[in-house]
Amino acid sequence: MELHQRIISAPVDFGAIRSEFGLTSAYPAEATAAARDAIDAFAGIRGDHTDIPFVTIDPPGAMDLDQAVHIERTSSGFTVHYAIADVGAVVDPLGPLAEEAGVRGQTFYLPDGAVPLHPPILSENSASLLPEQTRPAALWTIECDENAEPRRFSVVRATVRSRARLDYTSVQADADANRLHPSIAALPEFGTRRIEAGLARGAIGLRLPAQSVIRDDNVDGHWRLVVEPRTAADDWNEQISLLTGMCAARIMLNGTDGAPAAGERIALLRTMPPPSESAIDSMRRTAAALGVDWSADQSVGRMLAGLDPNAPKTMVLMSEATGLLRGAAYTVLDGEPPEDGSQSAKPNGRARSTNGAPSPNNLRHSAIGAPYAHVTAPLRRLADRFATEICLARCAGTEVPQWVRGGLTPTAESMKRSDSIAGKVERACIDLTEATLLAERSGTVFDAVVVREANGSRPAEVFVAAPPVVGPCAGAPPEGAKVQVRLIAADPAIRKISFGYPI
Repeated sequence: MELHQRIISAPVDFGAIRSEFGLTSAYPAEATAAARDAIDAFAGIRGDHTDIPFVTIDPPGAMDLDQAVHIERTSSGFTVHYAIADVGAVVDPLGPLAEEAGVRGQTFYLPDGAVPLHPPILSENSASLLPEQTRPAALWTIECDENAEPRRFSVVRATVRSRARLDYTSVQADADANRLHPSIAALPEFGTRRIEAGLARGAIGLRLPAQSVIRDDNVDGHWRLVVEPRTAADDWNEQISLLTGMCAARIMLNGTDGAPAAGERIALLRTMPPPSESAIDSMRRTAAALGVDWSADQSVGRMLAGLDPNAPKTMVLMSEATGLLRGAAYTVLDGEPPEDGSQSAKPNGRARSTNGAPSPNNLRHSAIGAPYAHVTAPLRRLADRFATEICLARCAGTEVPQWVRGGLTPTAESMKRSDSIAGKVERACIDLTEATLLAERSGTVFDAVVVREANGSRPAEVFVAAPPVVGPCAGAPPEGAKVQVRLIAADPAIRKISFGYPI
C-alpha cells in the first residue's frame, strides 16, 4: 500500500458541511467570558504532585491536551500515574459554559479546524496540560503487577506539571532507537502486556486503513487524502487510556476496594453488547472462504491480531468485524446494586441506556472485554467530566454531587446525539474530499482490493490505495481479491463516488 499519495484537486470547502450539521465555533459571549475567568474551585485542597515528570503524547500541533503520563517500572510490576485535565474544577456546573457544553457534547474535528466543546481560551490554554505549566488535574495512580494487571488504583485532585509534549511518530522513532523519554521508558513493555491482557479478556481490535484529510501545504486551499499508518506507539498509548477507563468503571461499580458497592451504584458507563452468534458464524464462513485458519477455540480478537496487516484478506475480515461491534451506548446507573453483587443491573433499578433498548443486564463493553467508562478526555468529551466526578467522590469517601447525578441522563443523551453527528461529519468530509479529488478522473482504471462483495441490494465495496479511497463498486468483484476497477462517477455536489467491475 502506498501511503501519503498526493493528487492535486480543486479546492475543498468544508463550510457547507459545518452549516449542514449546525456546527459553529463561536461561543455565546457569556460562555466565553466564563471560560476566560475560570478559576480552580479546588485550589485549596489539591496535593502538589508537580515533582512527577509527566509527558503528553498527542497528534502534532494539538493544543487541547487532556492527558499526561508517567510510567515507572517497579520490583513488582508497574506504577502508572495518569494526569487528566480537571475540567470539573474550572467549569461551574450551573453556569453558561456548562450549559453550552451540554448542547455540544464533544469537540468536532474537521480538516480546516475544530469546533470545540469548550472555548479555546480554556481547552487550549488555561486547562490544557501544556508543557512547563502548572495545572489542576485529576491524578490517577494505578499500581499493576508483572502482567500489567491493576491491583490498586485511585484518583485524587492534584497539581501537576508536564515536562514535554511528544507525538506518536516521535515516540515510535525514539522507541525504535532505544532513546525513549525516561517518563515513558517502560511504555513498550507495559503496552505490550496490556494488549495481551486484552486478548485474554476477549477484546477485539480493528486495524482498518484510517483515512484522513490533511491540508496540502504546496497548494493553498487544497487538501489531500492519506492513510495514516498506525504505529505500535499508538497502540501502547491507547492501552493507558483503556486501563484508566476500566479502573474508573470498577470504582463506579465496585467501590475502591474491589468489593461490591454497599450503597447506591452511580455510574456513567460506555457499554456494548456481545456480538450475536449469527454474526460470528457469518464471519467464520467468510474466513473459511478466504482460506484463513481460525480454530474453534480461538477468539475473534486473537484471530484478527494474528493476521498480516497488509494482506487483502485482512481488510475483508476487519471490515466484516465492524458488524460485531454494534450497539454501543452510554449507560446510566443511579440506583441500588444487585443483591448478589454481580455487575448486572437490577430489573427494577434505575439503569438507563442511550441505545433505545431496555436497561442492560450486561454492563460490559464487548470490544474491550470489561466494564469501561470514558474519563480521559474531558476537554473534548462531555461524559468524561461527569464520570470523573463520580470516581473522585468515591475515592474521597464523599457524596457524589447532586449536579452530577442530575446531569447523568442528559449527558448520556448529549453524547449519543453528538457521537452520531461526529461520525456523519467525519464521513462527509472524507466523502467530499474523495469526490473532489476524483471529479476530473471519470473513466480512470485503479488497482483495488474488494473488501465486501455485493449482497442483495448492497453493492460491493472496494479500497483503492492511490489515492486512498473507499467506495461502492457495481458488478460482482470477488471478496478479498485484488482487481482493477473503473471510476464511473465522482460528484462533489452529492459527495458520491462509484466504481465499476469488470473494467
